Amino acid sequence: MNGLGPRTAAACPGLAARDSLYTPAHVVELDLAAPGELRSPGGAPAAAPGGRVLALVRLHGHPLGMVSAHGVLGDTTGLYHALAEAAHRQLTAPAAPEALRPGPGRPARAPGAAAPPAVTVIVATHNRPGMLRQCLDSLLRSRHPSYEIVVVDNAPRDDAAERLVRDRYPSRVRYVRESMAGLARAHNRGLLAARGRICAFTDDDTLADPGWLDALERAFDDGGAPGGGARVGCVTGLIVPAELATAAQSALEFHGGFGKGFAPRSWSLADPPADPLFPFTAGQFGSGANMAFRTDVLRELGGFDPSTGTGTPAHGGDDLLAFFLVLATGHRIVYQPDAVIWHRHRRAADALPAQAFGYGAGFGAFLAAALRHRPGALPALLRRLPGGIRHAVGRAHDRSAPAGVWPARLSLLELRGLLYGPVGYLRSVHATHQAAHRAATAGTGPS
Repeated sequence: MNGLGPRTAAACPGLAARDSLYTPAHVVELDLAAPGELRSPGGAPAAAPGGRVLALVRLHGHPLGMVSAHGVLGDTTGLYHALAEAAHRQLTAPAAPEALRPGPGRPARAPGAAAPPAVTVIVATHNRPGMLRQCLDSLLRSRHPSYEIVVVDNAPRDDAAERLVRDRYPSRVRYVRESMAGLARAHNRGLLAARGRICAFTDDDTLADPGWLDALERAFDDGGAPGGGARVGCVTGLIVPAELATAAQSALEFHGGFGKGFAPRSWSLADPPADPLFPFTAGQFGSGANMAFRTDVLRELGGFDPSTGTGTPAHGGDDLLAFFLVLATGHRIVYQPDAVIWHRHRRAADALPAQAFGYGAGFGAFLAAALRHRPGALPALLRRLPGGIRHAVGRAHDRSAPAGVWPARLSLLELRGLLYGPVGYLRSVHATHQAAHRAATAGTGPS
């Protein structure tokens, strides 16, 4: 199916002449099969907000796209009709009749304390207990019959997250701590504690859709190549903004955000796409805020490279490297937009330069890490590198985006980050080796 995503002004077709991309927007969702109902990100019922509204439109739960309209405070019926009319004009419903029906529910599982959960949800957090609480509340609204939640507190400055988990969710959420900073380290700590056959990862600044885990698990079970082929090792899902209340949030979302579109896709080395940069364009497969792996596959890969990720000199690249290695070991990656995560972008404008640099640095670190883990990929990368550099430079000088949405200085920062990325990764590798040496000397072993 086709849908419109919030990437450019044309992709938010409901903008009125008085609006700009920086006009604050309330975010809601609606299902065309449930007339009159509006919901907030994460699934709670919503009343009609006033002003500009951006809506995720679904049909029997399946996301079709996003549209925009203006609402009158409290007029839920009027806003629903305005958004539904915009959806009928601007979005394309799935062509296959079976795609219009609700997705199949998961079979009931036999009760019993001895039965492990089917899915382990791993949430890494760092000094954001307020956001963490909202994230966990959304996860606990999941419709999935068999899952556990593991919170990994990464290099915390205090015990706020631990107290939150132990006081508010004593029997429903497990708490573990990873004292060394780094998102990959935190994810590895969660992987060590996981009991599910599937490990699903999200961040503390997200809200999970109630059907998120169901959609992920179905994609593992049903998402293989037609007629057989590579087994699904990783599934990613749709990430949409939970709010667009500031210019900085709009800039991030309209630059590309985290969304990868509304059509299911899959990739494998046995059935490569036409993209000449494949499989080094790992960012197209998904993002770390909404990814899941077969637990055995991720453990066979050794988990995430601890020298990558936010919180290290590499700034990122942990998710991209994991996607790349899943493909390199002969597995398939599936993107399933039915698996929805709502992301709360950073609100402050002063966060944008660091985020732009971090995007580029993470990708550069990923390329360096990919060659370290798979040195035989160097000839293929060298063949593709000129085209990738041309693409990055073109983005840095792109004038097609709406004025001011992602200033050229931010694109140049992204390019600088790309060039720094390999250096940052090597610095992180050195720091990782030093930490392991200190731990071995102290007799504690590496974390």
